[in-house]
Amino acid sequence: AAREGILVKGANYLEALAAVDTLVTDKTGTLTVGHFSVTAIYPAAAVTESELLALAAAAERHSTHPIARAICEACTEDISAYTVEDARELAGKGASALVNRQHILVGSRRLLEEEGIPTEEMPTDSSCLAVARDGEYIGALALADALKPEAHAALADLPRTGVRRLVMLSGDRRESVERICAALGIDEAHAELLPADKVGKLEEILQNGHTVAYVGDGINDAPVLARADIGIAMGALGSDAAIEAADVVLMNDRLEKLPAAVRIARRTMRIVRQNLLLALTVKPIVLILSALGLANMWMAIFADVGVMMLAVLNAMRALRIARKE
Repeated sequence: AAREGILVKGANYLEALAAVDTLVTDKTGTLTVGHFSVTAIYPAAAVTESELLALAAAAERHSTHPIARAICEACTEDISAYTVEDARELAGKGASALVNRQHILVGSRRLLEEEGIPTEEMPTDSSCLAVARDGEYIGALALADALKPEAHAALADLPRTGVRRLVMLSGDRRESVERICAALGIDEAHAELLPADKVGKLEEILQNGHTVAYVGDGINDAPVLARADIGIAMGALGSDAAIEAADVVLMNDRLEKLPAAVRIARRTMRIVRQNLLLALTVKPIVLILSALGLANMWMAIFADVGVMMLAVLNAMRALRIARKE
């Protein structure tokens, strides 16, 4: 598995991975490339596009979130002169900051609604962030994030490994989530979730008796990764918190490693069972023959050292399986 860029933190996790029948996945950075771009700007009356984008970029300037980076990259105005104070990330909702002594909120429509700020209708064909200034809605930014090119083939391959159910949990808008589900053939999806909501949805799935693996990459995914039977983190672009909480790490973020990891785990456990069957069959037979006086020294040596050598040779097939994968 390590040769394939799949790091498993312990043998017990490999055993659990072999029993997985449900895969739950995050969207941004897991199924998508995680590199957003601003595709459209929708300013409210009396606000220009450049002003709206500059205020949002200033509020997001200190954030490392992919959406925040996209907003800052799209802004052509020099925002270094803006005074930014009390900048805070609101987990699963957006960001808040005092920009030039103006309170700026950038985030989901839910965030503004919770603050009692009415918003206008937003486009449904893309992910949108609403922007408010001093308690007043001033516009929205539309962003797009492309699917990973291998996502469809990887998810289509998972049912052939024994994973019978695919579920997506996302904090993104419902329309965007449903569009991706339709494109990838995902069985079930839940949108507009906060990090705590994701844990709650995962608990519901676990209560149904499924062995669940969760795949994610962000800081917000760390609680869900820790709660799942198996947490799988994207290692290249994933956050340190996600990697720390996960049991399995995909070092190159390639989604085709998911079915490869499950296959390696299942075949490894098959070899383990074969070795157990060999030992538990040969040794009792030789013990019985010894009790009857029918076993000699060479039979005893075979039952001990011989069975051990056969088990080792059989176990070495796992290396060939890894290379084949």
